Amino acid sequence: MSDSLKTRISDAMKAAMKAREKERLGAIRLIQAEIKRIEVDERIELDDNRVIAVLDKMLKQRKDSIQQFEAAGRQELADREKAEMSVIREFLPAALSDQELNALIEAAITSTGAESIRDMGKVMGILKPQLQGRADMGAVSQMIKARLG
Repeated sequence: MSDSLKTRISDAMKAAMKAREKERLGAIRLIQAEIKRIEVDERIELDDNRVIAVLDKMLKQRKDSIQQFEAAGRQELADREKAEMSVIREFLPAALSDQELNALIEAAITSTGAESIRDMGKVMGILKPQLQGRADMGAVSQMIKARLG
């Protein structure tokens, strides 16, 4: 795997520096800093799956911040978070369509034999690694509840 996600992020940072894209560069540096922080804290080298999990978490944090900034009337801060989100999304796998999502949910329910809301943990356990960075897990959770409820 020569073209890892970390390599793509590093290459994007160099390109942003050369193009003097200040906002983009700032967002990419935030991504790299978060990856490096986890690697140093846990003394490990992150693989692509773990980098996707980090990016997914960063996206969720931005969504929460945007809601808070907009509620407080701080649109310029919300816009900056939105710009960071668009840069973060560039490194995530393509989002799944509703049809693909429903098919994966059905397959997980079938394979676990889930029959009620109590079996939701089993279903989420199978789906989470498949959907990381490709779907909003909160929405997926609601879809499973609706299906099992």
